[in-house]
Amino acid sequence: MSSSGAGNGGEVPTVLVRDKGSRDLLCFLEQLIPLDGVDYALLTPVDTPVCLFRLKDGDEPELIDAISDSEPILSVADVVLQEHDLTLVRSAVTLTVSGELDEPDPDELEEDGEEEDDSETYELLVSFLVEEQEYGLYIPLDPFFVVARMNDGAAELVEGEEFDRIQPRIEAELEERELSN
Repeated sequence: MSSSGAGNGGEVPTVLVRDKGSRDLLCFLEQLIPLDGVDYALLTPVDTPVCLFRLKDGDEPELIDAISDSEPILSVADVVLQEHDLTLVRSAVTLTVSGELDEPDPDELEEDGEEEDDSETYELLVSFLVEEQEYGLYIPLDPFFVVARMNDGAAELVEGEEFDRIQPRIEAELEERELSN
């Protein structure tokens, strides 16, 4: 993990980002990017982000984007993860898993032919059945970034139109910083 934004001996600072539903996500502060007098933060979750997929025989797994916190699928996922000493966290932005996870071996991933979806690669963490339907929690192997607006030390999740508007500018700023290094 990069500590380029932190000048305190390799320690990466953490911030708590909150979404409109008042759910929190503890993140590492990777970069601060000032745009139009506003500080935007590029963050990565402290806990491991996971994505929920519906698994179908012979078909590509189907990503489930929106799920309510009280969904029975998540209760079953809680129980399955507890068997592995892991905890499912209903965080802002994404579901996360806390606990000790084995780091994926990049060589094994290439051999296994993991799920490909628009160049995103996932590793299956656990699979389980709910009402005769199989589901899986997958770990995205590409870096998972969160963008937040910093206000008096508090991080507010950037979503919707504001995200669409500033994302290209943040990417351009990051590319410029990369080139100047």
